Amino acid sequence: MIELAGIIILGILSQWVAWKFKIPAILPLILIGLLVGPIAAEFLSSDGTKWIEPIWNGEKGLFPGESLYYFVSLAISIILFEGGLTLKRSEIKNVGPVITKLITLGSAITFFGAGIVAHYVFNLGWELSFLFSGLIIVTGPTVITPILRNIPLKKDISTVLKWEGILIDPIGALVAVLVFEFISVDGGSGFTKTALMEFGKILLFGTTFGFTFAHALAFSINKKMIPHYLLNVVSLSAVLLVFVLSELFAHESGLLAVVVMGMVLGNGKLANLKELLYFKESLSILLISILFILLSANINIEDLLLLYTWKTAALFAIVVFVIRPLAVFTSTRKSKLKFNEKLFISWVGPRGIVAAGIASLFGSKLIKQGVEGAEYITPLVFMIVLGTVLFNATTARLFAKMVGVFLKSSDAILIVGASSPARLIAKYLTDNEKRVILIDSNKNFIQKSLKAGLEAFEIDIYNQDLTDNIELNDVGYLIAMTGSEAVNKFAVDSFSENFGEKGAYRLATSEEILRKNISIDEQRGFFTPKDDYINLSEAFRDNPKIYEVEIETEADYNTMTTKLFNELKSVLLFVKKDDKLYLMSEFEKEQLAKDNCTLIYLGKNVEVIKPNK
Repeated sequence: MIELAGIIILGILSQWVAWKFKIPAILPLILIGLLVGPIAAEFLSSDGTKWIEPIWNGEKGLFPGESLYYFVSLAISIILFEGGLTLKRSEIKNVGPVITKLITLGSAITFFGAGIVAHYVFNLGWELSFLFSGLIIVTGPTVITPILRNIPLKKDISTVLKWEGILIDPIGALVAVLVFEFISVDGGSGFTKTALMEFGKILLFGTTFGFTFAHALAFSINKKMIPHYLLNVVSLSAVLLVFVLSELFAHESGLLAVVVMGMVLGNGKLANLKELLYFKESLSILLISILFILLSANINIEDLLLLYTWKTAALFAIVVFVIRPLAVFTSTRKSKLKFNEKLFISWVGPRGIVAAGIASLFGSKLIKQGVEGAEYITPLVFMIVLGTVLFNATTARLFAKMVGVFLKSSDAILIVGASSPARLIAKYLTDNEKRVILIDSNKNFIQKSLKAGLEAFEIDIYNQDLTDNIELNDVGYLIAMTGSEAVNKFAVDSFSENFGEKGAYRLATSEEILRKNISIDEQRGFFTPKDDYINLSEAFRDNPKIYEVEIETEADYNTMTTKLFNELKSVLLFVKKDDKLYLMSEFEKEQLAKDNCTLIYLGKNVEVIKPNK
């Protein structure tokens, strides 16, 4: 009981440590597992036993006999199902040719290159060599995101790395599953007729069960045959049912079935897909926390000593410094990416949770089958995972500065709220060569933003941690302009530290507008000094255009701002001075000279003010 509770506590503690220090969770999880497992047995325990003993085939331990094997199989099936849910056909089409080539051509180069190297360096059989290479195709967002979270990069670089990790996760898992299944059939006897028939059965039953049950579950959910409070647990039960049934009809087809099931559901018309994803994500975090402490603790010191050779360093160096760059530079050939950007993408390629988890499962299965060299699979993949995560976590920021992709100034603008006035303001800023990102939980607002050619994301700031989005690393301004005063305050309070480096602003509340004694310092925290959402909306409703007026002297500035505030009931937005665009509050705060500038506002046109073209 103490050991089981300890695993859960240590797992969640590892997740918290990863969040606190902004590192991939897999790093503390595996290190703690090694500490309470083989390291404790060898150096810390007086009787040579592990502090946590997950015995696979012994008579005692947390999971005696076959039970740990079954637990790992079911846990990996749930994790892979979640990965399948995130793989969207539309995303593969829309993310661009560079990412498409990275997850196809780049994966093929990694697969064949690493397989050949593993065969000749460690003298593994071809089947095991290609199983190893299939496992290390996977990078994954859970390891990429924490590493890049605090490195300001151009959007193109962040986008490539983010979507490569998201899309390649289930694809790499699928490749590894298929390679393993081919090795397993007919005892790994190669390209025999029986082996090919068994492999065909695995493909047939895996895809059939996954496809059929996905449609059945989607039909049941959409027809409201399942009550809302049972939705998540029924979905979980369906995943486990598909896995077990597929395994009964064709041994080793279960993982393929759940990946296919996830992909079909993720690309179908499922009304509750977001809710399902949130539940599966939380469950995956718990399972991953338990799983990797168990798997790391299950490794013996003899397994680690297998890596105590120059061959390990040679394999790691070739994978990181030869195969990864070759895959990236081949995939990005003739793209718009510059040489230094390609170099940085080549440098960042940490392997993730799916690779380590499946490696432990497959390695143990193959050892039981008596496959020669199978004892190398788990420690080799763990070495690649730990090595690449440590390597990238410690060098990525420095390397970004060395090759010149580190943004010295974060000038992008994040606008919380995508209403009509917000879209108009975002369009003006975009036309003036500013990067603007709109976020809103209103799907209709986001669709209108995208149709207008604006960058927009459907996000509920209460349910999603924006700081995980590495595509927002170049954001320096935060502007909250929703119709909810509570949301605006929450956005500024919660995210100004991450996205408000240059300034965090919000619309004033109705109560603040009515107060006559509001201080200048308080006004400087507002997007517009004297306007709330109602004023902004009314100004847009009456005159949905943005105008510019040239100012020559400070007296003209004072006269015009007073007139715009009081007579025209317009909303002052920006000031342009010396070819630099300032938010109105920012301009006032900087205490710049108020002559020879341009006032930009939303509202009624007058003769002295010419419309912005």
